Amino acid sequence: MTYSTFQVPRTIVHGVGCLKYLKNLEGKKAVLVTGGSSMKRFGFLDKAKAYLEEGGFEVLIIDGVEPDPSVKTCLEGGKKMEEFGPDWIIPIGGGSAMDAAKAMWIFYEHPGYSFEKLANFDNPPLRTKARMACIPSTSGTASEITAFSVITDTENEIKYPLVHPDFVPDVAICDPIIASKMPPKITAQTGMDVMTHAVEAFVSTSADDYSSPLAIRAIELVFENLKKAYDNGEDLDAREKMHDASTIAGMAFSNASLGIVHSMAHKIGGIFHLTHGEANAIMLPYIIDYNRKSTDRYDVIEKILGIDDLAEEIRKLNKAVGISANIKDGKNTIIKENEFLEVLDKMSENAFKDACTLTNPRETSAEDIKKIYEASYYGKEIDF
Repeated sequence: MTYSTFQVPRTIVHGVGCLKYLKNLEGKKAVLVTGGSSMKRFGFLDKAKAYLEEGGFEVLIIDGVEPDPSVKTCLEGGKKMEEFGPDWIIPIGGGSAMDAAKAMWIFYEHPGYSFEKLANFDNPPLRTKARMACIPSTSGTASEITAFSVITDTENEIKYPLVHPDFVPDVAICDPIIASKMPPKITAQTGMDVMTHAVEAFVSTSADDYSSPLAIRAIELVFENLKKAYDNGEDLDAREKMHDASTIAGMAFSNASLGIVHSMAHKIGGIFHLTHGEANAIMLPYIIDYNRKSTDRYDVIEKILGIDDLAEEIRKLNKAVGISANIKDGKNTIIKENEFLEVLDKMSENAFKDACTLTNPRETSAEDIKKIYEASYYGKEIDF
């Protein structure tokens, strides 16, 4: 007899201005982990530091986490934490900052631990030295509430999804004011990442009555609010709804897992640096068409939403927020045909081996994944 678990952070703080919740944390030393300059530029890093200091913390900042965080960055961050000795690790920023902080946490609590073991889900226990509070700046990855982290092996050009139950943070602080500073392009890409999380969680072979209502609500929120947030970043109501959608979708997929949209996005992103959300957005409609042969779960979504064709509605939303209909015509990342074809077999094989493939609703193969890559690259119809 099998059983399932449902795991979410102990505390989720949400709503306009909730960053100040940092004052309520108890401890002596905190590390803020962040990426590029946006959190600094908009003053959120200084605000977070000030709130922590008001709460009695000594604060160290680890910045400069790259968009696809590397193993090297995570090892270096773990070493800095080892020297500082924090009892709270607090990433503030996009998914990259949160993903990196989770891996740093491993290397802080277990110096010298093998990344290869992590990539094979051989996970050591956490919370022997520190706890984690996550502050997302994008409405997208939901790393603030998930057991997932995606780290890039830059030498082999492979993104590895790490999965560890202890990665689920203790606190998620979801302040839409921070997300309101995202430019339209990032709003679109991260928003469609939310849509993909929710759709894949709903049709996953591990979906259940705990995860599915959350997934459906997230899908509704994205359809209702992404275009509004894209058109007007200062629309705090739309920003709040998208931030909520991201976290709710995260609760769903962290428990139900995902499917081959993510498997394929991980691998094409690892090689060509196609933004994760944009890769998801482009490939999602193709994979809905592919998976339909083995599941009626998309029909259920359509019935609840009162629409005729989910894939077509997603194509329309993509177009409305500036995302191209195929990879070849992508506006943000140009992937040359000869370079794409050169790695297609390797990429397809690696995507098939990705952990997310296990819960895809249609049993697949490296050959099928290759055909889907080709269809989504050239904009061809899925007919197999």
